[in-house]
Amino acid sequence: MAEEHETRPASAGAGRGEDGDEREEGEIADDESGHAPPQGNPAAPHPLEHAWTFWFDNPQGKSKQAAWGSSIRPIHTFASVEDFWRLFLPILSNPFCPSFLYNNIHHPSKLVVGADFHCFKNKIEPKWEDPICANGGKWTITCGRGKSDTVWLHTLLAMIGEQFDYGDEICGAVVSVRGKQERIAIWTKNAANEAAQISIGKQWKEFLDYKDSIGFIVHDDAKKMDKGLKNRYTV
Repeated sequence: MAEEHETRPASAGAGRGEDGDEREEGEIADDESGHAPPQGNPAAPHPLEHAWTFWFDNPQGKSKQAAWGSSIRPIHTFASVEDFWRLFLPILSNPFCPSFLYNNIHHPSKLVVGADFHCFKNKIEPKWEDPICANGGKWTITCGRGKSDTVWLHTLLAMIGEQFDYGDEICGAVVSVRGKQERIAIWTKNAANEAAQISIGKQWKEFLDYKDSIGFIVHDDAKKMDKGLKNRYTV
């Protein structure tokens, strides 16, 4: 008795899809939704253009004899979008972020009076003496006590997201808590570059929808501790 062989219809051949269309060998069919399968690794981090470091200047660690800037300490460095947003997860479910850092990012207004909390490009220290900061200056926005939280967050997002046309001119930002007010400042590299400074000041106000005038002070002028200190630029 002759062996029986299974006969397959031509339409079921390896080179055809379920709809009968021919495909090249190895080609993957679209799914039923009509979309191609996802490519790449969806868990891959999204790197920022620069790595950034948070610094804290603790007023309780200062003494009258200590040199300015001697109490500033680096706290945490991040280099990707995911690294940054991990810092915003609730503390109990976030092993990446100590409670001190989480609270200060969310609520810098709750810092003790006299404290300064910085976010600067990695390898740049938030000091006048740093060679990258030495010839620069700062734009400053003043808030009432307890009002700086949203301004600080939006400033961070614009800065690390490279939203400024002259982003290369930016060194970092700092929020400073004082007795009757809170100040947020953006530090820049080259105070003599007027076009860059004016652009940064105007864009910062636009990002924050801030209506009042803000001024730019040169670090060299600030070092003189002159009570009659004047703004180099105003927008």
